[in-house]
Amino acid sequence: MTPTSTRLLAISLLLMSAAALAQEKPMQTVPQVDLARFMGPWYVIANIPTFVEKGAHNAVESYALNPDGTIATTFSFRKDAFDGPQKEYHPKGFVVPGTGNARWGMQFIWPFKGDFRIIWLEPDYGITVIGREKRDYVWIMARQPQIPEAKFKEIEAFLKGVGYDTAQLQRVPQRW
Repeated sequence: MTPTSTRLLAISLLLMSAAALAQEKPMQTVPQVDLARFMGPWYVIANIPTFVEKGAHNAVESYALNPDGTIATTFSFRKDAFDGPQKEYHPKGFVVPGTGNARWGMQFIWPFKGDFRIIWLEPDYGITVIGREKRDYVWIMARQPQIPEAKFKEIEAFLKGVGYDTAQLQRVPQRW
């Protein structure tokens, strides 16, 4: 190898290592979530969708605190159109102790729990962002079916900053 090719190889390896380390950085959550205030319906404004959510219209995620501390969840939407078939799922949330109520395990199928992290929460509990450590899925949700475009752009920049590929972000059509 020539000295130039050795340097290029070293620089390439360094850049790849830096990129890998950036992805491995733990995803920070909000410091504290008041579960009682967080409960209720949230309109899904945009997401990097799971296979279930592709084509969702009027998507709403609703939470209710169970007496045992788990979270009863109802995710409903219309498939592929505003007048498409109604779909509804009922995963169960489990708050991870010691996380300020900002990390949950979300269970769609027993015994598996998916990573669910509250990474953005407006002080008035009007807008939230749910992320995952893997940065594969994300949900921007609000108490209203629309949010201001400037706020959407602010959240999009935040997501890019924490390692999401925002080119995959899709707006969820909402019409009520």
